[in-house]
Amino acid sequence: MDIQQNETIQNLYTDLGIDAGHSSPALKSMSAVDSRSIKDLKLNVSAVLGSSNMNRKETALLALSVASNEKHEVLIDAFEALARKESASDAELAETHACVAVMSTNNVFYRFRHYMEGADYYNNQPAGLRMSVMMNPVLGKEFFELMSLVVSAVNGCQRCVTSHEASVKQHGATEPRIYDAVRLGAVIKSLCVIL
Repeated sequence: MDIQQNETIQNLYTDLGIDAGHSSPALKSMSAVDSRSIKDLKLNVSAVLGSSNMNRKETALLALSVASNEKHEVLIDAFEALARKESASDAELAETHACVAVMSTNNVFYRFRHYMEGADYYNNQPAGLRMSVMMNPVLGKEFFELMSLVVSAVNGCQRCVTSHEASVKQHGATEPRIYDAVRLGAVIKSLCVIL
């Protein structure tokens, strides 16, 4: 079956505002055998973007952070448009990309420190990294920390995940909100792989 004839793919594209002609090797392969995984992906994306623990702007911005982290241009455009539709400002969009950049730095650095846990020199040196965007974010401290947690989970940095999970709770997030945000990150990462 052709991608443009696959109703599930076309519905996903419509939901996300993606051009109907978009294709990828994974989608071609899956569409050719009418894979049930395409339907699962569509249902998972719909579920996480419709979380009852976050509003639509928050889910669009979190999805954008994962797409930005994965450098997936089609999804960056799609989630920026969805976030704008939910009244995200230029400053909020820019700060989402800035958060991803800071987490890219931190996740590599602190993952290294974690790997070298017994090496006193590495773990006792000051990080010496500038991260002023974290001090007074336009997204608000709770949501910025939630986004930092999601990106850190996608990047697999245990120290950053632990630190941001504690911080986001201190700023009032509930465990169901955190769980839904990380689940969203996982699903959007999967979407990046397939699209």
